[in-house]
Amino acid sequence: MAVLTRGAYALPGTSLDFKTGNWRSTEVPAHVHAKAPCHGACPAGEDQQAWFGLLQQNNLEGAWRELVSANPLPAITGRVCPHPCETACNRVTLDGALAIHNVERWLGDRAIEHGWAYPAAAPAADAPVVAIVGAGPAGLSAAWHCVRLGLRAEIFEALPEAGGLLRSGIPPTRLPRDVIDAEIERLLAVPGITLNLRARLGRDVTLDGLRRSHAAVLLGPGCQEGKDWSVQGAVPVDLHEGLALLREFMDVGAFPPGDRVIVHGGGNTAMDLCRMLKRAGAGHVTLVTASGLPGPETDPGDVINVVPRELEEALEEGVEIIAHATINRLIMKGSKVTGVEVVSLRKLKGADGRTKRVSFEGTERVLPVDLVVPCVGERVSPEGLEGLLRGGYLRSVDAWGRLAADGVIAMGDARGDRGTVAEAIGDGRRAALAAAALVAGAPEPQEDAREVLQANALNTRYYPPRARSAAPKLPVEARTFEAEIEGCIGSDAALAEAARCLSCGNCLACDNCWTFCPDNAVIKTVELARDGSHYVFDLDYCKGCGLCAAECPTGYIQMVAEA
Repeated sequence: MAVLTRGAYALPGTSLDFKTGNWRSTEVPAHVHAKAPCHGACPAGEDQQAWFGLLQQNNLEGAWRELVSANPLPAITGRVCPHPCETACNRVTLDGALAIHNVERWLGDRAIEHGWAYPAAAPAADAPVVAIVGAGPAGLSAAWHCVRLGLRAEIFEALPEAGGLLRSGIPPTRLPRDVIDAEIERLLAVPGITLNLRARLGRDVTLDGLRRSHAAVLLGPGCQEGKDWSVQGAVPVDLHEGLALLREFMDVGAFPPGDRVIVHGGGNTAMDLCRMLKRAGAGHVTLVTASGLPGPETDPGDVINVVPRELEEALEEGVEIIAHATINRLIMKGSKVTGVEVVSLRKLKGADGRTKRVSFEGTERVLPVDLVVPCVGERVSPEGLEGLLRGGYLRSVDAWGRLAADGVIAMGDARGDRGTVAEAIGDGRRAALAAAALVAGAPEPQEDAREVLQANALNTRYYPPRARSAAPKLPVEARTFEAEIEGCIGSDAALAEAARCLSCGNCLACDNCWTFCPDNAVIKTVELARDGSHYVFDLDYCKGCGLCAAECPTGYIQMVAEA
């Protein structure tokens, strides 16, 4: 039997004879293992607090295994994710967010270096097989999570290699090809995953055929076709769409000639293209974007949607950015563009109450240009998907990606609103959960529905100041087409970042509740437990004063209405 202890020891006839719980207010303390805000903000579904906690115990492989239970490609996402987890991090209120993406990258690289095995048992030989169309981040994630759920996964990829836009849409300066190869090869070696290359939907396999032969079909074909672009109907004869131009450059190593280039858009592809054009020798590269730059005067929802460090590096490299603007007119000589008229935009509410961007007369200015490159998004190729596309995308009927066609689930950027690698990975995980629910005959998949713990629930007085660790970065003059710009944070800095984690919503076994309770109403077992299970509230003595909750550093104790 476990031995229980109180914060102080009372003799018979003293405080234990008076059940002060009779004086209680309407609230009692409770253990609430809430989501850390980094977890709530992570598109891939990672529980960063959990794997940081394992790093604090110096359990490196255990931390990686916990990380890949949600995201199987951490060496990749640690390099390319815009890390909204860091924006949400409660440590922002103290001395700066944790460098989560740097530590994630370090863990992913360490797993590759040491050959840590992905933590999943091989599914049964007769387990149902799920067909996955597309071997991009969504498809790879879906395959991994299908195996974790006891299903077999068969991937059909149109190209000669797995990876999708990881290979064709992200420059090696951000994502080296050897990292892509190493992490994807390790993932595809997991028992239960098979990959069919050069298997194009609509040519080599059909959707109806896959539906007949597999337990479910998960569609992650990606967005491969550029959207139509013109300015008041005018289109230059030498028009190059942004993603296609970036792919072409990575294939042949050259851009069309032009010293003055304008890129029109506001995403990571536009930013990557601006930087590569500048590096290729273009004298003047300007990004025209309807979004705003980060700053106190910009609505957070209107900030340009790029990885923050990529924006900073682009400005270092001499890329000009014209924010809150659009191209109003093309100035043509014959069918070739020689200039653009740019006009400023503002967000205003219309008569219908909706906010929309409006151009301001009198703000027009003309810029000379040799090349205009639109980066205004891509859409899904309709091949093999006839009847499923709406507005160029696979529009699902619910948050799980399920389509109207029975047993068919969409995922990734093909859904039209998943623009990052981490979002695609999270979508693949949800699609696998939906497929498992379908196979099991369950009406709904299950997702973590815990509340997110905000900074005002913490007692940050218990955390000493610790500066955020920074990763090394190549100076501007050393940046080439191949060299990775941001370096590895290193083991010492990664573990220092783990020590900075506030463990939001998790028990630290710090004994504050046991020590500070004025009525000895908190008891615990002699054994140490870090999940809070060895701390018990004795309501016979608890007056509901809330001191335990106030002194809990992590917000794990909260005052709730008494049942």
